[in-house]
Amino acid sequence: MELGLTGKRVIVAAASRGLGAAIARSLAQEGCIIEISSRSLDNAGATAGSISADTGAVVTAAQVDVADGGAVQEWIDDAAARMGGLDIVIPNAGGPPSMFFDTTTTDDWDRAYALTLRSAMAFARAARPHLRRGGSMLYLTSTSVREPIGALAMSTVFRAGVSALAKLLANDWASEGIRVNHLIPGRIATERLDELDSGAAQRSDTTLEAVRASNESAIPLGRYGHPDEFAAAATFLVSDAASYITGATLAVDGGALHNVM
Repeated sequence: MELGLTGKRVIVAAASRGLGAAIARSLAQEGCIIEISSRSLDNAGATAGSISADTGAVVTAAQVDVADGGAVQEWIDDAAARMGGLDIVIPNAGGPPSMFFDTTTTDDWDRAYALTLRSAMAFARAARPHLRRGGSMLYLTSTSVREPIGALAMSTVFRAGVSALAKLLANDWASEGIRVNHLIPGRIATERLDELDSGAAQRSDTTLEAVRASNESAIPLGRYGHPDEFAAAATFLVSDAASYITGATLAVDGGALHNVM
């Protein structure tokens, strides 16, 4: 299948590790020109260097706190100037802390809002002037947008907002030929999932292995996903091969979500 990604100019936020890094690597393998960000310039630079060395693609790094809307605006404007425009924008952010609603404070919710939903809006506002017909934006959320997760109260609430934002923008920008889609990761084996599983093991006074075995038993495919599998879906959705797909929500979860829609 011809994806038509060679030479496409891409930014991927929060991509020094995990799903963001996997997506950046997959797009680099397809010949994209990429800039990634992280709150740590050292971490972003190390990941960019590794991807570039492995793929031969042009991959650069920037230090950005996505919870800071001004920093997002500055990064996108500067990246667009460096690359001569943008074709693909992938907003991303590390998830809020794992907390049940009753243990959260107002300050916790304010920080989670800035990190998760407000950053998603900041990326949309900043990226829109640089995107042209054929451009694409892809949001990443969580299975909590379909099935609330009690231990992820803040993520559940704000990622549902990101899901709604993606659909809203898809409708608003379609007439300009700009596509917006939404990708849901299930239990993909990343550092973030290790942290969540470890927290669940502590709360349940059990072992990490027991938590993982229980989670895998609830997944029809019987295992956690690999970051490369998630990245492959992301790569398709932002590619020319998906040129008639916008406003879509795709779950990469091994069949774990049981809802019909």
